[in-house]
Amino acid sequence: MRTQLAAVTCLMVTATACATTTAQAQAATALSGSLHGSVGAQAGRGHEGVGTAGETGFEGAAGRTGFEGVGAAGGTGFESTVGAVSGAGHGGAGAASRARAVSGGVRDVADPVRLRIPAIKLSTRVIPLRLDSRGRLIAPTEFDRVGWNRSGPEPGEKGVAVIAGHVDSATGPAVFYRLRQLRKGDRIHVDRADGSTVTFRVGRLARYPKSRIPDKEVYGPAPGAQLRLITCGGTFDRARRSYRDNVIVFAR
Repeated sequence: MRTQLAAVTCLMVTATACATTTAQAQAATALSGSLHGSVGAQAGRGHEGVGTAGETGFEGAAGRTGFEGVGAAGGTGFESTVGAVSGAGHGGAGAASRARAVSGGVRDVADPVRLRIPAIKLSTRVIPLRLDSRGRLIAPTEFDRVGWNRSGPEPGEKGVAVIAGHVDSATGPAVFYRLRQLRKGDRIHVDRADGSTVTFRVGRLARYPKSRIPDKEVYGPAPGAQLRLITCGGTFDRARRSYRDNVIVFAR
């Protein structure tokens, strides 16, 4: 029940990083831009506000690799390991409402269109993110939008849905800059294309080095509908134009 979504450089919600080796994939990821903090180094700043695990309440853990945001300048874009996010693999359809084959028949599923998080005063459009030829999630090109891994479950569907966004840009904070301020119990609302809204509650926040993202814990099979919000965090590696960590919100 594991779909290999190789890697999403520098983005959010759970996976295994894998460098792109083909020119086509590099072009695609570079075009889309890197998920968090890519151009931060160009401005000479880089976002280092996430702090230590003790200061923010993030939990550390060993595991496998996660998002590696090399950034647009580096050309690799949004590499993350969204590993076992989806067993269904319904990434081909781009329509807002689709039919999914299920045991005993077919049912409609509705794509997410807006993410609202009152605790951090966030309301933003959700765009579908596609995979490149290597199975890597291509980051959003806009820093004020979040992206949903359309190869995985829709929010509200059984399994782990993944929404990722940038933490900052060369001009300042981006859409998920305040993600680290969320606390247990905070509500996350996902509005869907069919007019329905799915509400999740934050269970916990964690920060993992990109080289040690625990795939099963983040993306593995889950009872019921769960949500992961992913962004970059920790210190900014100016040589690699990438943040060293990923900040992940676990919600259900």
